[in-house]
Amino acid sequence: MSLVDDPDAERLEPRERVDRSRARAWVLQIHYRWESVGFGGSLRDALVDTTATRRIAPRRLPYIRELLSLLDDHLPEIDRALSAELDNWSLDRLSRIDRAVLRIGAVELLYRDDIPPKVAIQEAIHLAEAYGGDESPRFVNGVLDALFKEHASRA
Repeated sequence: MSLVDDPDAERLEPRERVDRSRARAWVLQIHYRWESVGFGGSLRDALVDTTATRRIAPRRLPYIRELLSLLDDHLPEIDRALSAELDNWSLDRLSRIDRAVLRIGAVELLYRDDIPPKVAIQEAIHLAEAYGGDESPRFVNGVLDALFKEHASRA
């Protein structure tokens, strides 16, 4: 069953789904840059810096801002939740891409009630396929699925 046929898929028009997917990719790039260059400010500051040199479609900016704000506001909690699901690993040992993809998926799972968990996990897998290593998609799926199950058991 594809996400389009999935009754739990985001209730968005096709254009909005594409914009959200591309917004997630921008968040990944901004997060990677923020972490790689030791950007001194927040992720929101990194967005401002990025938009000074890169053109982002205006219709994608609201969702980018939302995700970056949630990451800025909840990064310690997100990292604790992800760390609890990493068997024999620590978050700082992961590649920057895998860590960023996990954080984006986690922020949608934990702080965006309008995003169905299946969609958040599937979108993170797509990012891992596009930007991560060969094992990234399976790894991301396993960690986020465990996070979802743990979060759902507490709800």
